[in-house]
Amino acid sequence: MSFYRFAKTVVKLVLKPKYKVIGKGLENIPKEGPVIICSNHISNYDPPIVGITCPRPIHFMAKEELFKNKIFGFILKKVNTIVLKRGASDRTALKKGLEVLKDGNVLGLFPEGTRSKTGELKKGLAGAGFFALRSKATVIPCAIVGNYQSKEPLMVIFGKPVEMDILRENKASAQKVTDTIMNEIKMIKENH
Repeated sequence: MSFYRFAKTVVKLVLKPKYKVIGKGLENIPKEGPVIICSNHISNYDPPIVGITCPRPIHFMAKEELFKNKIFGFILKKVNTIVLKRGASDRTALKKGLEVLKDGNVLGLFPEGTRSKTGELKKGLAGAGFFALRSKATVIPCAIVGNYQSKEPLMVIFGKPVEMDILRENKASAQKVTDTIMNEIKMIKENH
């Protein structure tokens, strides 16, 4: 058993019952090939919650500050996390993200770049659009709906793929693509 699968099993046993996690739209995630999952960001628990819900292993990007704790940093590396230096264009992280997609794997992104303390969607950063335009990946919008403090179930909803062909044909900018993805996430949230 891989460390990722072991960690996913442990996290699922702890977090799924605690937050009554329900996954929806899993059929929208291709079983193989490159995929970018773009989700809203409301808590530090979002990466593991999306990770335990998705049927495929996800390579998340995480700010380098999280790797400073040696034990936590070791675990993050073992579960395919890519170190991201915030505040500047991190070419190494961009290259690693594109390699993940080129190898036919799943890249997990939180386009807002940081958690929303109110739960309201913030403007997404152009990075998500960059990866979508520079790869042939299927882009799946994902919405975490609910509240970690609530007694109601926390839903992780994977939407239908974003129509990238039209955006590519129209030579859309990375920011325009990110805005389109964020709009899809917003619609999923509003419909649930």
